[in-house]
Parts: sequence; structure tokens; C-alpha cells
Amino acid sequence: MAVSPKEFEFNYNEDKMRLKIRALEQAFEKVSLGGGKKKIDKLHKAGKLTARERVDQLVDKNSERQEIGAFAGHGMYEEYGGCPSGGVVVVIGMVSGRRCVIVANDATVKAGAWFPITGKKNLRAQEIAMENHIPIIYLVDSAGVFLPMQEEIFADKEHFGRIFRNNAKMSAQGIIQIAAVMGSCVAGGAYLPIMSDESLIVNKTGTIFLAGSYLVKAAIGEKIDNETLGGATTHTEISGVCDYKVENDKECLATIRTLVSNIGAPESAGFDRIEAIEPKIPIKNVYGTLPAERSKPYKSKELLKSLVDESKYLEYKAGFGKTLITAYARVDGWSVGIVMNNRELVKNGKGEMQFGGVIYSDAADKAARFIMNCNQKNIPLVFIHDVTGFMVGSKSEHQGIIKDGAKMVNAMANSVVPKFSIVIGNSYGAGNYAMCGKAYDPTLIVGWPTAEIAVMSGAAAAKTLLQIEVSSLKAKGEEITPEREKELFDKIKNKYDEQISPYYAASRLWIDAIIDPIETRKVISLGIDVANHKKSTEKYNVGVLQT
Repeated sequence: MAVSPKEFEFNYNEDKMRLKIRALEQAFEKVSLGGGKKKIDKLHKAGKLTARERVDQLVDKNSERQEIGAFAGHGMYEEYGGCPSGGVVVVIGMVSGRRCVIVANDATVKAGAWFPITGKKNLRAQEIAMENHIPIIYLVDSAGVFLPMQEEIFADKEHFGRIFRNNAKMSAQGIIQIAAVMGSCVAGGAYLPIMSDESLIVNKTGTIFLAGSYLVKAAIGEKIDNETLGGATTHTEISGVCDYKVENDKECLATIRTLVSNIGAPESAGFDRIEAIEPKIPIKNVYGTLPAERSKPYKSKELLKSLVDESKYLEYKAGFGKTLITAYARVDGWSVGIVMNNRELVKNGKGEMQFGGVIYSDAADKAARFIMNCNQKNIPLVFIHDVTGFMVGSKSEHQGIIKDGAKMVNAMANSVVPKFSIVIGNSYGAGNYAMCGKAYDPTLIVGWPTAEIAVMSGAAAAKTLLQIEVSSLKAKGEEITPEREKELFDKIKNKYDEQISPYYAASRLWIDAIIDPIETRKVISLGIDVANHKKSTEKYNVGVLQT
């Protein structure tokens, strides 16, 4: 039986997406080993669990979780042997029925030392706890700052010291912090567990001190071993620094679960939820709906139907500003407001064609009004990115595209309801900003393996940079043949393509995770559940907003 062109394209897109997902799975398998099997074996021989094993034992079995920053540090610090997952595992998970953020140092990666990306990832974990008023649990096993890079992590505002500032701020805000010292905890890092509400220390493996035995001897001439200096017995029976002495990792994690089980009930932000209904169009359909070639248009509304409950949504201003879809829907039962780039070619009310994925004045105006409505109704916002930017040219400028774009950005930036960003395709230039990119404090921001985040596409950037390069070389008297020009173009484009990869974004924590598209509903639902722990006390105010 012959396959129709439509079926062929669907199957082609699906195959390409599955290849990307398999590559994602393989990349995760690699980073999840941390410093490698030999380091893991060494840890086990010392009677310790790995960071991921500790998290697995701590969270409720069969409960939903979301790892943050699994690809942090990906491809970075190669001169030092790399830093898989930034040397720390961060998970939003359920502990004794309570949603928590868990931060676990990975001692298989440079003994859990802090690289610059480690600090950034820890701050992101604290930010999630602070914004959503949920408990945070630290599983400490770290040798402290990675000294060869100390100047990039020690003294600035968003460096190591910010962690302790956040400890203090969270304590003042009533956000529960529990720290377990399950290995080394040295120098400035020693303040983290003690600035938490309660602290535990594992006997014989946990140590806390401002300076280890070697440094103590060098500094003041005192001879002492690390266990006597700052072990579990010292800190629970002599100094009183820690609250609980436990014999091993298993007892430590069980004790934490007991502590969390006794926490009082959280308040609720009051986001509306009813019984969830699976989409009528299977979510796996997105594999074949999203074109493998990113420049191709596609039916965005069909893709949306695979993401929302019952494949139903109520579109706001359906006939106006058609390059953005604004709609009320439910995801896993939660009421949400969706702002999604429409990648179809459309006609506006004047009969003029508009390019899919481009934000025009009418679309920006519509989105601003919709965002304000969602804030008025206490409805979380979901931004689904596949945007090339705002429309340019004299016609758009005369229509006030800058004003309308600013209106949309203003309404979004001042939102007091939670915002979630799902980058499914392009997220270029000011379009990234308007659709709630990382700079605008989304509660969670994730990307599909097809995500591309940059000022512009690789081809467009390469053409622009090529013109500059060719002009420079010609000015120096060099003759540029077509072959030489193609060589320069390919070199520039290959470098730029690497930078717009979702792995590049994830390595630098521009996004929290790269996910299989079928996990999208789970991520949104878990995110709203997290955000529902904090009732907003802010009044929605967009300031100066031109109409």
C-alpha cells in the first residue's frame, strides 16, 4: 500500500525525533555516572552511597520527580577532566508526601568540589525553593571550592557566598532547610549545614571544619586527626554544631524522611485543578507533527491538542493576532493559560499574509491582554516557544511593533502567577524574551531535543558574520573565491550551530532540563504543584503600559 506524502513526512519527522531522544538518553546515561564507575566503586567501598543513590532512597517510591540541570557543565572544563552535572545532583521530588528540593553533592566528581557551574546550579536550587516556599534538603559531601578556578566562584555577587546569604534569607522567610553532612564539609562550606534549621552528620564519614588537619598543623602547629577535629562525635557531643548523629547513609536518609514528615501543612496558592483527562490525540503524535527541518511551517494547534487535557482548549481572540495562540486549557487537570507561537502561515483580518513563528504587532497586543487576564484570574501561564523573533521592516515599525512588543514583555515580566516555558523549537532574539526566556524568571524552563536558543538561526548568523569576515579579508587584500567563501561560511555556521544546541543551553543552565516531549505534561503539572505551595502576596501591576 502506497504511503501518502503527508504520512511519509510524519514518519520522517518521527524517526528524526526518536533519534534525538535516543541521543538524549545516551547522554544522560553518561552524565549520571558522574566521575565514572571506578570512583563509584571507591565510594561504595568506603560505605557511602552515590549522590543519585542517596536521592533515590530519600524520595517517595514511584513518585514524580524532576531533575534540574542534569547537563550542567556539559562540554565545559575539559582541561580539568570535565564536571558532569556540575558535580551536584538537584531534584524536585516528593519526600514523605511533601514536595522538596534536594541538593546532593557528587563526591565522584573532583571530591564534590565546587566549579563555577556548581555554584550557579546550587543557586538555582535555592531560587526554586525560595520562589515556591518549599523545603530544601542538602546532602553535603564536598571538598569545597575547586581551587584552580577560585577566582570565578569566590567573591562576586552570584558566587559561593550567595549560598549562605540565601540560607539566612530562607530561614527568615520560614522556608525549611535540612542539611546532612555525609562526607566532607570544609572551609566556607561548613556554614551551609549550620545555617540550616536542622543538621545531621554520619559517623566516621562526615566531617565539618573550617580547616582540615593538614592546614591546622601548618597554621598553628597543632597535630590532630580529622575525626577528632570535626567528626560526628565531636560535633554532636562536644561542639553541639550538629543535631543528629547517624551511623550510616541509610539511617541518615531515613531520619530526614522522619523530619520532613513532621513539617506542618503548606499554604496553597489556590490554582484550580480538576480530575485529569488524557489528550484524545496521543502525546506521541508530537514526534511526527514537529518538522525535522526547523524552517518548515506546521499545524501548531494540532500539536497543542496532544499536550492539553481532552485535546480541548478555548482560544482567546482566535481571529486576531494569529501568529500567537492564546488559549485557556487544562494540563493534568490544572487550569492554565497558554501562549504558543503559531508556525502556520496565516492571513490577518486585512487579508495580508503573516509568517508563522514571527510575532506581529497584533499578536503582541493580544498576548499582553491575555497575560493580564490570566493574572487577574490567578491562572498559571505556559509559554510554548517556536519563535524566530518580532516582525521587522518599515511597515511593522510604522505600526508600532516596538511599542506592542514592549507591552507584551511588560505584561509578562510583571506577572505574579507562575510562568512555565517549554522551548520546543526556535527561541530566537527578542522572541525568547517575550516568550518568558530565562531572564524573566520562569518557575521552570525546559527544552525539547529540538530546541534552539540564540540571537538568530545558525544560517542567518553565519551569513551576517560571513559578510563581516569577507569584508575584513578583502580590506587586507585577500582574494575570496567562492570555494573560500563556502569554507568560511561552513566554519562559522558549524560553530554557531554548536552554540544554539539545547545541550549548550542546558550546560549553562539557560534551561533547567532537556526533556522527551512526552514528559511535557508531567513537567508542567509538577511545576504547578510546586508553585501552588506559595500564595502570592504581590499585586499585579504592569506599571507604564501604553495602549
